[in-house]
Amino acid sequence: MATDMRQAAVPAEADLSNLDFWARPRRERERGFARLRERDRPAFFPELKLPFIKHGPGYYALVRHADVVEASRNPEVFSSEPCSNCVADLPPYLARYFGSMINMDDPRHAKIRRVVSRAFTPRVLAKLESDLQATATRIVDELDGPGDFVTDVAARLPLQVICDMMGIPERLRPMVYERSNTILGLGDPEYSGGRTYEQGITRAGVLYGLTAVMAAGYELNHLAMKLARRRRREPGDDLVSALVHANVDGESLTDQEIGSFFILLVVAGNETTRNAMSHGLKLLTDHPEQRALLMEDFDGRIGGAVEEIVRMATPVIQFRRTVTREYEMNGHLYRPGDKVLLFYNSANRDAAVFEDPDTFDITRAPNPHVGFGGPGPHYCLGANLARREITVMFRELFTRVPEIRAAGRPERLFSNFINGIKHLPFDY
Repeated sequence: MATDMRQAAVPAEADLSNLDFWARPRRERERGFARLRERDRPAFFPELKLPFIKHGPGYYALVRHADVVEASRNPEVFSSEPCSNCVADLPPYLARYFGSMINMDDPRHAKIRRVVSRAFTPRVLAKLESDLQATATRIVDELDGPGDFVTDVAARLPLQVICDMMGIPERLRPMVYERSNTILGLGDPEYSGGRTYEQGITRAGVLYGLTAVMAAGYELNHLAMKLARRRRREPGDDLVSALVHANVDGESLTDQEIGSFFILLVVAGNETTRNAMSHGLKLLTDHPEQRALLMEDFDGRIGGAVEEIVRMATPVIQFRRTVTREYEMNGHLYRPGDKVLLFYNSANRDAAVFEDPDTFDITRAPNPHVGFGGPGPHYCLGANLARREITVMFRELFTRVPEIRAAGRPERLFSNFINGIKHLPFDY
């Protein structure tokens, strides 16, 4: 008999809708998720109430690997519409910029994905290899003593790759980087006018944050649409040219869709890869025996090391799905309109799937992590590109600067969406 999960009490140390939870140290948060995985039913959380945002009653937290995988494999039940990247539905003034294909179901999602996937084929990635290597070489060439690994190394390679793919002029790339930080930094003091979460949520503070995010979305969207209009007239050898002239089943992307896709590409491809690299250096610094193991056979073990770094880091913490019809999973009944959050970070620490899940082991096999999303139509389109970027960058670093290491505590992004590192001191 299926049960109503809203009746179950949630332990106070695992309240995912409490801002204090997301400000706690990583290990405390991991213990909270472990408590949630031990429950006999998924926990229901009320939505955090924010001014200017329309809210629902709450969401179910899917924290077990099996549940995340099952929901990912059933998109006709667990829908990405109307919104997957926000617990509350995006208001129209934000949806126009952030309503990309991750917020769509098939068949529209499939058509757009077929168009943009042409930028991520093995042939295209092979062509990018020399560019990746040249960029990584230049980044290491320019290292000059201790610094901030995020800004000096990790952020530079994915940003360069994405901007090269899209044909973004060099002079505009710092703006692209800053605006992507603004979009994902909503709620973090560094990106919200210096206001800390401890000062409370005020209408003025939320309005400031939403205005900043909307402005950043507008600028990135406008940049991509301007490039799209130019490439319709003057095709070039870049992704924008391919997108504006692609045709799938009689449909092509509009300039607005290209603008939204560019924001997705910048955020997903830039922020997540740089965070995986930053977490990777910290993990390999904290576990010198794993670093030594990697260096004994770099080419033979880097593949496993990248997968384990992504599992441990899980750069994207969660995505939302909305239930379309009654569905029973693990004896629990979900009803139409119910919201669920797929917590990839928790699924990647599930002891039912991963032996010693809190242990960093670059030889872990198998490693069915969901750090690039669960199986199904929304699996990360750029996963293989991210793997190549991390591999190339680490090979260049550890070959030419073998003593490089994290030299202090990382400064983490305050977010329940991205497991971000804003700053990481390094030395060599």
